[in-house]
Amino acid sequence: MARILIACEFSGVVRRAFSTRGHDAWSCDLLPAEDGSNRHIVGDARDLLHDGWDMLAVFHPPCTRLCNSGVRWLSVPPKGKTVEQMQDELREGAALFSAFWNAPIPRIAVENPIMHRRAKALIEGYEPPAQTVQPWWFGEPAFKATSFYLRGLPPLEPTNRLTPPAAGTDEHKAWSAIHRAPPGPNRWKIRSRTFPGIAAAMADQWPGEDERTAA
Repeated sequence: MARILIACEFSGVVRRAFSTRGHDAWSCDLLPAEDGSNRHIVGDARDLLHDGWDMLAVFHPPCTRLCNSGVRWLSVPPKGKTVEQMQDELREGAALFSAFWNAPIPRIAVENPIMHRRAKALIEGYEPPAQTVQPWWFGEPAFKATSFYLRGLPPLEPTNRLTPPAAGTDEHKAWSAIHRAPPGPNRWKIRSRTFPGIAAAMADQWPGEDERTAA
């Protein structure tokens, strides 16, 4: 049994996947757990990194200023923001990623989009993502590229690879629901949920065989 910290997760999807396989899994987020679990800590996960975990898995950390798709806002900020605010948010996001990536924990997985060069330069010990997966590799009829930065863990192996529908079809539009979600106060929640198929693959493949079978 491994002690696992699931950081930046309020849904409980990943925590439950590891817990049902016998691991001592805890989630932590600034928000309370949606499922009301008593195995959820409300607070800053950085305060827990020295508590003797065997594995750290970080999902959906604030990454708007780190991701390559949003680099344009650093020089031409959106309405209501200043360049200085954008730079502060960039530094805060890089510091958060660095804290997780360099945590004193033997096995680390951090989910994050592909980053731009300015973000990479700010991250201590930056390494490129080990892999980018899709939900449909794990039996989920959906498109959502997810990159994993891994330390001490192997890349995930697909478990139930589906065949994507042809572009332009109604089925393809259904698979693209996350990208097609309209702007609104709950859009971030839709985009921040881990698919159960991916969570199950992580719980089955991480950590190693020795810790999955040990009691």
